[in-house]
Amino acid sequence: MSRIIAYCYDSFMRGPEQACLIDWRRNLLSQVSGRVLEIGAGTGASLPLYPKRTDLELVLTEPDIDMMRLLEKAVAELTDSHITLLDCPAESIDSEDSSFDWVFVSLVCCTVHDLPGTLAEIWRVLKPGGRLLFLEHVAAEKGTRRRRWQDRLNFIWRRIAGNCHLNRETEAQIRRAGFEIESITRESMRKAMPLARPTIRGVARKPLAPSEP
Repeated sequence: MSRIIAYCYDSFMRGPEQACLIDWRRNLLSQVSGRVLEIGAGTGASLPLYPKRTDLELVLTEPDIDMMRLLEKAVAELTDSHITLLDCPAESIDSEDSSFDWVFVSLVCCTVHDLPGTLAEIWRVLKPGGRLLFLEHVAAEKGTRRRRWQDRLNFIWRRIAGNCHLNRETEAQIRRAGFEIESITRESMRKAMPLARPTIRGVARKPLAPSEP
């Protein structure tokens, strides 16, 4: 199943990518500089969207072996890039504390096995004052027909879509992890299947450490 998902993913997502996701990612990534971590980089869809900056050092994680093969191929086709690949899971990032200026997640929080654990790891590796960029499909508003169907079909969808959850309340989890959300946009993912259309995207900040007495 993992291999099928990896090799069909780009084709499956072509409609939403061209309709909105490419522009949304590009706009988010235009802000980054310094040391940047992208978690769950998948097939490398975001690689061409990073700004061409000489001070940009990019680290990509991808735990799925089949996705990693495609990611390695995408990275090999780039020139003049400073990119490191890691095969660690999001819940256990192979990096030191406070080592990144930015962390980027895109359609990742829906699939990780432990979202609070993932956000705790992001918090750990971000520098104080560092920022989390997020673009995620999320649960529809409670009480809506779409949300009821998300809840009904989530178990089945997870089984066939690589642990993707239809009904995760990712914004609440980001806030609960201690991040301060600086900006957030809620919008429908065009040309996606109806139950996966609600999305959030924006910037969350790890607060600066309290000053020493």
